[in-house]
Amino acid sequence: MRADTGIPAGRKTMRSHRWFTPWLLLGPAVAWVLVFALWPFLNTVFLSFTDAKPLRTPEFVGGANYERMFGDEMFWNALTTCLIYVVVCVPLLTILPLLLALLVQKKLPGISFFRTTFYFPVIASVVVVALIWTWLFDSRGIINQTLEFLGLVDKPMAFLVDRWLLLGCAILLTVWKGLGYYMVVYLAALGNVGKELHEAAMLDGAGSFRRFLSVTIPSVRGAMLLISVLIAVSAMRVFAELDVLSKSTGGPGGYDMSLVMLIRQVGSGLNGNIGYASAISVALFLLTLIPLVAIAVMNREKKAKVSA
Repeated sequence: MRADTGIPAGRKTMRSHRWFTPWLLLGPAVAWVLVFALWPFLNTVFLSFTDAKPLRTPEFVGGANYERMFGDEMFWNALTTCLIYVVVCVPLLTILPLLLALLVQKKLPGISFFRTTFYFPVIASVVVVALIWTWLFDSRGIINQTLEFLGLVDKPMAFLVDRWLLLGCAILLTVWKGLGYYMVVYLAALGNVGKELHEAAMLDGAGSFRRFLSVTIPSVRGAMLLISVLIAVSAMRVFAELDVLSKSTGGPGGYDMSLVMLIRQVGSGLNGNIGYASAISVALFLLTLIPLVAIAVMNREKKAKVSA
């Protein structure tokens, strides 16, 4: 033992790092966020107040783009499509994956195969899946041929031409592709539910449905809220499903066009109005903030109740 420092002989003292060491580690991530996230966002906000077009110097026009947006019928049609997507997809993709997770959670022979099968659509490309669905729902596709063979219809149904049928096919595609992903999230949440809660409920005479309402749902309420917000944000930004199924036309009259499709249509090409497209992009960003702000407020109220 050294008499002067009290440190055992042969043990080296730990050197403190320099003040700039953490910044060297954070530097690449901070640079990435600034260049590829913050700067494009600020630039989009700036362009939304200009008449920017390709190969032309933008000029400041104030809120003219936003005034045009509120009076644009195509914008309101696209917003309606996205809202319908949210209203339908949120409950379906919140409840169905939970039921699926409860099913595959059981320890049955071959259940691992079914877990993999249910998750397979998640890893498949949405464009490839949408192309397959286009072949299925085409006027000469398998669905129409099967319906005609069974005598359920006299002529092919216009799945990809009718406004509401096309929207229904796109929503069905989104739900089918998202089931496996949210199922995994629920499986992680269900793993934290104590078996003693179900056993206590069974001793009280609660059946399966009653345990589902009184034990399972309250135990995974946080996961359900998170999933609902993620689905709402994704539904507002839907693009590939509607774009591929409608062959980039947005359906009959463009009524099935989403906000992202409208942004691409308005801002693309040499004559594209980048300023107006930027205004719609800012509006879409604000709309996606609504569910995020809602969950933040709910979490704050929940913490306040717990602390009280």
